[in-house]
Amino acid sequence: MFFCLAFAKADLAHAQSLRPVTGTEIIKKSIAYHDPNGHWQTFKGEFTLSLEMPEKAARKSVITLDIPNEYFNLTTEQDGDTSFREISNDTCKYTAEAEEVITTTTDSDECERTRMYRDYYSYLYGLAMKLNDPGTQIDPTVKNITFKGKKYIVVKVTYDEAVGSDVWQFYFNPSTYALEVYQFFKGTDETTGEYILLNDIAVIEGIKMPKNRAWYYNKDDGYLGTDILIKD
Repeated sequence: MFFCLAFAKADLAHAQSLRPVTGTEIIKKSIAYHDPNGHWQTFKGEFTLSLEMPEKAARKSVITLDIPNEYFNLTTEQDGDTSFREISNDTCKYTAEAEEVITTTTDSDECERTRMYRDYYSYLYGLAMKLNDPGTQIDPTVKNITFKGKKYIVVKVTYDEAVGSDVWQFYFNPSTYALEVYQFFKGTDETTGEYILLNDIAVIEGIKMPKNRAWYYNKDDGYLGTDILIKD
């Protein structure tokens, strides 16, 4: 009886090892890497970015996120000028021309750009956890791809129409499941959009975030700039 049970367990393990791995499973493993203690949903923290672009002055941005309390602040310095955008629950504030501070509601048209920045930074620095958000459509089929000389497991993601129209591909390290590249296209035209190379890791409030994000055009590999996560 003992040997029968042992063989049965071995057969089950072998069958499971042959089962195709799905996109959802890969993303789950990546979340375990980037957020091993499940801190993202209660994230309260601040991080500073330096954006370096060809032939332009570096731009310093301080991002504050308090997800449970629905708070976001982006304070930016470039060429000696400082501006900010802030969302606190239903209130939206931002710096307009002549340093005038505009106050409005979060759902107003005037707050659209501030909402865009909040969603942009929380999405890119909340990956891979943000791939659990409602409206995310994860392709069950994964691919093994060599990109820029490195091997990756690639998962394709699309979104409900109300969320977004871009098609995304996420490239995961096959050993650690760290997210190391992501890429988006405008619809099905793969000459549109950009790819982003992630390098090195910085740990912010228990979250493993990319320290360097270098942006390139898909069409011609043209270099756009690099976001560098720094600590003051």
